[in-house]
Amino acid sequence: MTVRIAFLGTPEVAVPALDALLAADNLEVAVVITNPDRPKGRSRTPVAPPVKEAAEAAGVPVWQPNKPVEILDDLTALELDACAVVAYGAILPASVLAASRLGFVNLHFSLLPRWRGAAPVQHAIRAGDEVTGVTTFVLDPGMDTGPVIDRVEVPIDPAESSGELLDRLATIGAPVLVDSIRALADGAQPTPQPDDGATLAPKITPDDVRIDFDAPARTVADLIRSADPAPGAHTTLRGDRLKIYRVTPIVASPDDAAEVRGEPGEIVGVTKKAVLVACADGAVQLDAVQPIGKARMDGAAFANGYRPQVGEKLGERPGSDA
Repeated sequence: MTVRIAFLGTPEVAVPALDALLAADNLEVAVVITNPDRPKGRSRTPVAPPVKEAAEAAGVPVWQPNKPVEILDDLTALELDACAVVAYGAILPASVLAASRLGFVNLHFSLLPRWRGAAPVQHAIRAGDEVTGVTTFVLDPGMDTGPVIDRVEVPIDPAESSGELLDRLATIGAPVLVDSIRALADGAQPTPQPDDGATLAPKITPDDVRIDFDAPARTVADLIRSADPAPGAHTTLRGDRLKIYRVTPIVASPDDAAEVRGEPGEIVGVTKKAVLVACADGAVQLDAVQPIGKARMDGAAFANGYRPQVGEKLGERPGSDA
């Protein structure tokens, strides 16, 4: 039996799942639903979402409603068995969720019920989680509260950024979504989520990722990699905003305490290849930064181009956006 579905998704991270569904035996993607083209860059030229580009390349019809309810009648007329959702980027009302026989199967990038919400990967990294994963579940009117079809655990590399982890989870999750839709069509019964262990993962804003060097070095590093590539963790240097994308935490031992300890935010070491900034229990080495008005650069380029001095302090005055 061929399972007839619609796919809802928008950003690049949703493309691996769409590709997997298009390639799967006994699955038919009748339509792809994505967000409208959005203005981008200084020219404000409308740019198509990556999912739209992938769907058009595969010859699949694309709908781009401003609100999902606008296409409710057309969606119902397709007589779908199920719908697949990956990072669609809009709330689906109950009327839309009832538009297919088996419901809407969502691929979520955490081990639900941990990290329900828009930014599960960023919150997992920021919290210092060692393990995350992917979860497929049937959408209900709640925020990622629907019954679970499948969960797959994935270890988090201690140096991995949120962008790198999200790309990896998207690849791992694509076949899980395919198998979950097939299982649902074959009569599998999803398992209700427990409320125990539930945590929330709201969208990350720039204010959420201001760097606090009073924290331990590992905590500072986790915050920084959680905000890479967006919105970018930030501090200030010489009154201007400095985004920091990657650091190496250095926890001070009795032997090296004199070299890496100072007031939180103080530059305690500068070489041609590295800048060290003091934290609560040691320092972080700046490996990738973006000064205001400049492109992202590595620690060596920053040390040589900006010549930060030992004793200067990061984070003393607010600046403008980089």
